[in-house]
Amino acid sequence: MYDAILHVGDFAYDMNDKDGEVGDAFMSLIQPIAAYLPYMTCVGNHEIAYNFSHYINRFTMPGSHDKDMFYSFNIGPAHIISINTEVWYLDEEGSKDKVIRQREWLHRDLEAANTAGQRQKQPWIILMGHRPMYCSNVAKDCIMDESFVRQGIPKQGMPGIEDLLYKYGVDLTIWAHEHSYERLWPVYDKMVMNGSESQPYTNPQAPVHIITGSAGCKERLTPFVPNPKPWSAFRLDDYGYIRMTIVNSTHLYLEQVSDDQDGLVVDSMNLIKNSHDSYFTRSYNGNRRNL
Repeated sequence: MYDAILHVGDFAYDMNDKDGEVGDAFMSLIQPIAAYLPYMTCVGNHEIAYNFSHYINRFTMPGSHDKDMFYSFNIGPAHIISINTEVWYLDEEGSKDKVIRQREWLHRDLEAANTAGQRQKQPWIILMGHRPMYCSNVAKDCIMDESFVRQGIPKQGMPGIEDLLYKYGVDLTIWAHEHSYERLWPVYDKMVMNGSESQPYTNPQAPVHIITGSAGCKERLTPFVPNPKPWSAFRLDDYGYIRMTIVNSTHLYLEQVSDDQDGLVVDSMNLIKNSHDSYFTRSYNGNRRNL
């Protein structure tokens, strides 16, 4: 039924608890699935204990970047990129170098994915990372003026990565961290950039962001601020997960499934892209809104 699972950080809550027994129990629970499907991960803030050792020693992902914890892979018509958002939040010597190294790697990866032959084979570029660029929860990452992942930390010489997603035509980003679900309108630099007023997700002029961090944990759900920014399209604070179907080279379907409501599909979206390329090449159609 499924071709792969994407787990966007924060495992077991926490894998290092009880000297690793909680992590061992979690791995045993996912074994019936992870033994037969690619179980693809990215690191979250709850893996930071002991220099991420409980994560690094339990999950082996593609590429030669295991210590940096970023990589990419192809599956069917999709090129999927997994980044380490924690590098912007590490209070240690060398953090700046880690941020720059990941950005340089991401730049090269996106450049390679956008060569004519490669983008034809894998037209969909999907990026996943733990801490979101945009969110409307009552949480520090959401209410701060600028997301570190999006804009970087200029005073410390740490660049963000949103410009790369726009330049290289990333279609979809998947985030977690906030214990809730939120679907955004296509957005770049805090501007809503819908495809059209009636069909916002048809040929959008910027990446689409999804936050799905409500699979369940002991901290329960994260509340929302009462008046979200215009880039927030739909949000829900119950437990659930996303199912994604890449229909073909032009159509991608997402649905949020509620565990609290016994498997009810509580939100869905069709993302339609007649072409996959840099958003810089798209003609302005008047559907941008400054926020």
